[in-house]
Amino acid sequence: QVQLVESGGGLVQAGGSLRLSCAASGRTFSGYTMGWFRQAPGKEREFVAAIRAGGSTSFADSVKGRFTISRDNAKNTVYLQMNSLKPEDTAVYYCAADRNPLAVAVHHYHYWGQGTQVTVSS
Repeated sequence: QVQLVESGGGLVQAGGSLRLSCAASGRTFSGYTMGWFRQAPGKEREFVAAIRAGGSTSFADSVKGRFTISRDNAKNTVYLQMNSLKPEDTAVYYCAADRNPLAVAVHHYHYWGQGTQVTVSS
């Protein structure tokens, strides 16, 4: 069982930055693929970024070059650094975990956090 708790959301102006954190419980954090997803009002939850156990990363085209994902296995924490934020980045951001190294889609992930709101004003 893995429990995930996100933090770091808030209100920021367009062009600004935020760093989201996701703290995970469990002793096997290092073996999990960790993903970030987001869901805007009236829209489906969508993939943002993922980092695998070996450190390789994937990003949605909409955030490439602006967002980075990293993990600190000693702290059981994954981060999402969001730069050059746009109003269209406004959403609830969710952290997710799964042992599948190919996990990208929502249905691939077993464990989810409760989400943190990110609002980008124009």
